[in-house]
Amino acid sequence: MRAGGAGGMLGAVSSHLQVGEVRVGTSGWAYAHWKGVLYPPGTGARQLEVYAAEFDTVELNASFYHWPRADAFAKWRAKLPGDFVMSVKAPRGLTHARALANPEVWAERIRDGMLPLGDAAGFLLLQLPPDAERDDERLEGALRALPAPLRVAVELRHPSWVHDDVFALLERHGATYCVMSGAHLPCELRATSDVVYVRFHGPDPDVLYAGSYSDADLDWWAARIAEWRESRAVVAYFNNDGHGYAVHDARRLIQRL
Repeated sequence: MRAGGAGGMLGAVSSHLQVGEVRVGTSGWAYAHWKGVLYPPGTGARQLEVYAAEFDTVELNASFYHWPRADAFAKWRAKLPGDFVMSVKAPRGLTHARALANPEVWAERIRDGMLPLGDAAGFLLLQLPPDAERDDERLEGALRALPAPLRVAVELRHPSWVHDDVFALLERHGATYCVMSGAHLPCELRATSDVVYVRFHGPDPDVLYAGSYSDADLDWWAARIAEWRESRAVVAYFNNDGHGYAVHDARRLIQRL
């Protein structure tokens, strides 16, 4: 499901994700418990290369806990195929500690970090915590402060954000609403840009990141993706990493597409 013709600028994800294209991967790739699921014995430090041989996109999750140096991004880019897309989770210092306040403090570090990804740079994901209630001013301030042409996806976990005015705000800034599947998260099937961004946090109704999606679940999501891809591109990441479920479920969804 890869597409060629990638551009050469930071965050130019829309230039090499065409209408109808779907990218499916996982949130993170460096998991010891994926040995035997994705990584054969002896993989060692080659996990990213092995991952990229099967999947054409990944969501960097470690950046949420510690923002990497620019040379780390450059090393990852050197290991990736030319048409690979790496989305990057924004640091919790911006989304959680500051709740998007004073985003300028982080904007330059984010730009300098993601710049070495070049045409592999996908979305910057702003994941807000579940207790962060709607604040349009802060959201708009963050979207304005982040460096263009970086593409931004926003995961708004508190239900107060589910409002037409919020979706309109995202559309004005070319930002992508993150569709969520997971316990106690609002599952709102909305598209605010030319790409739909989906995060699968597990099917368990009570606990996030747990369990594997059933065939019926994946059939339902495949049908939704088929609808979206008529007019947009779609990127989707599985975040239920325990027992390698994310890998299994990503493979099974790809088969349906």
